[in-house]
Amino acid sequence: MNYSNYIKLEFPSKSSNEAFARSAAAAFASQLDPTLDELGDIKTAVSEAVTNCIVHAYPDELGRISMRMRIIDTDVLEFSVKDWGRGIENVAQAMEPLYTTGGEDRGGMGFTIMGSFMDTLRVRSSPGKGTTVTMRRCICKRVGIR
Repeated sequence: MNYSNYIKLEFPSKSSNEAFARSAAAAFASQLDPTLDELGDIKTAVSEAVTNCIVHAYPDELGRISMRMRIIDTDVLEFSVKDWGRGIENVAQAMEPLYTTGGEDRGGMGFTIMGSFMDTLRVRSSPGKGTTVTMRRCICKRVGIR
């Protein structure tokens, strides 16, 4: 793979940093001139990934979150959100709609939303070691549409 640009950020798992991560993702994505709909999808997916870290990886403590953003082959955005928290015992189960470990106030739709707004979604996790969510979205120029 050829990466034409990348950036890596690290921040504490404070809920106030979710908005920062969302804005950073939008600013990075803007290099590829996405539509407003594409930008909204990216911001929502990144927001869900970071919120999962805050709520599920570090429910009782402050931890760290790393976010890597890359442009692959000139038109694919890749976002990886990583934590070093509790991890996920059963990733397949966690990715099922409405499944949550966050209590009654959580909807259990985070992975479903990420997967529907991005072209690919990969989740890797080890209990006690953390989770990495990697999402890709092609910002492909469409002839006659833009």
